[in-house]
Formats: sequence, C-alpha cells, structure tokens
Amino acid sequence: MSKLDAGDPQVATATLYVSLEPCAHRASRPRSCAQLLTAAGIARVVTARRTPAPDAPDGAGPLAAAGVTVLELSEYGPAAMAPNLHLLG
Repeated sequence: MSKLDAGDPQVATATLYVSLEPCAHRASRPRSCAQLLTAAGIARVVTARRTPAPDAPDGAGPLAAAGVTVLELSEYGPAAMAPNLHLLG
C-alpha cells in the first residue's frame, strides 16, 4: 500500500478500490491496513470480497466503526478470489 498523507485534503474524499477487504491484523508490521487507512482519513472503501480466511479478523468492522464507508460488491467476489485462493489453504 502506498503511503497516504492524512494532511492531503483529497484523502478525506477518496475512495479506495480493493479486491479483498483491508486487513485488520498484520503480523509483518505494527499496524494493519485498516488502521493505516483510518489514520490517513480515507472516506470510503469498496471491496469485491470480505476476508475469506475464517481465522482472519474482520477488516470492514473497524473501518466502519471509524466512520469509513465500506461497500462490498459481492458480484465481483468470485473474480477477486481467483488469484487469492492460497488464502483459503
């Protein structure tokens, strides 16, 4: 993910489009994608699929709780999962 500048006024009106919802837990760095997006002040996230791994924490919940609009376009879910099937393993 590129660095988002919370001071940039465009971020507060930006929409992020992602194939899978932003993670709520990240073992490889101190903050999750959901935390980074919230800190940056992004306004809206559009995803094709919620996190498919049953043991992964929900990323949409923390975003919504922080006031970020989260929209899932589930009709694109199968196409979004095709390159991410390893996440189900």
